Amino acid sequence: MREVQTSPGDAVTGFVASLTGHSPADLPPAAAAGEEWLAVLRQWLARTNCGLVSIANPGAFSWPGHWIGIVDSADKEGEQVGVLLFGTPSAVVASPGAPELVGRGVEELSFRQAMILVPFDPFTQAAVDGDRSLGEVIGIYVTEVKTAPMRSLLVATAIPDKGFEGDRYAAGAGTFTPRSDRLRGYDITLIESEVLDQLTLADGTQLAPEESRRNLVTRGIDLNALVGREFRIGPVRAFGQRLCEPCVHLQRLTRPGVVAGLVHRGGLRADLLSGGEIRIGDRIE
Repeated sequence: MREVQTSPGDAVTGFVASLTGHSPADLPPAAAAGEEWLAVLRQWLARTNCGLVSIANPGAFSWPGHWIGIVDSADKEGEQVGVLLFGTPSAVVASPGAPELVGRGVEELSFRQAMILVPFDPFTQAAVDGDRSLGEVIGIYVTEVKTAPMRSLLVATAIPDKGFEGDRYAAGAGTFTPRSDRLRGYDITLIESEVLDQLTLADGTQLAPEESRRNLVTRGIDLNALVGREFRIGPVRAFGQRLCEPCVHLQRLTRPGVVAGLVHRGGLRADLLSGGEIRIGDRIE
């Protein structure tokens, strides 16, 4: 008898859990994320310095390791299933929703999508200093308009699941504001003052705190160590979703060399779990 059908999202999430050594319960359930399940899964993976890279031509792809596909069902028109593949040439090694596909080669499958799970950096990892577990806020910045200069505040009002009052991300108007509230990590951003002090750009200048376009500039605490963890900023509870890596958008608003200088040191993306006022000098722990 055929096994109970598993959705492609459930199958892919299960494969990712197995490949990363996690329990499926640790990962965001596909059903709860709706149509954005793959984007939500990618955001979760970013906490582990990993990503799912799309494969352009899976029908001709071979890999001496595991990779993931979403393919048409063999016996139900319009139905899609998740499969795990392996080998050069590759064949299906697992298919919870359609076990009859196990053993099929790539040339026998009709792919809708295919992905490979890889680390962002195969040979290096973002440095973490667990001894730097306490810090303070030394700068607060917001802007109501994307790409406009950031303005300095002495006090910011935190709005849970939104951001700082008066900031473009709290208003849903940031450059990278997602269209779905299921995608997280856009409430506030933080960066270490120590990083900005050490950064010298190609023209010999340094990046001013407001030029980093992060909401909070900190001192003393290792922000990289807060990925996947809850922490406090003064009276406000927050959760570190993933690193706030630099991008060409930031470089275009500043100067050449910003991307190279801030790799793995660009700060933290965090969500606000509670509201309240955050002030200069507030403790971060």
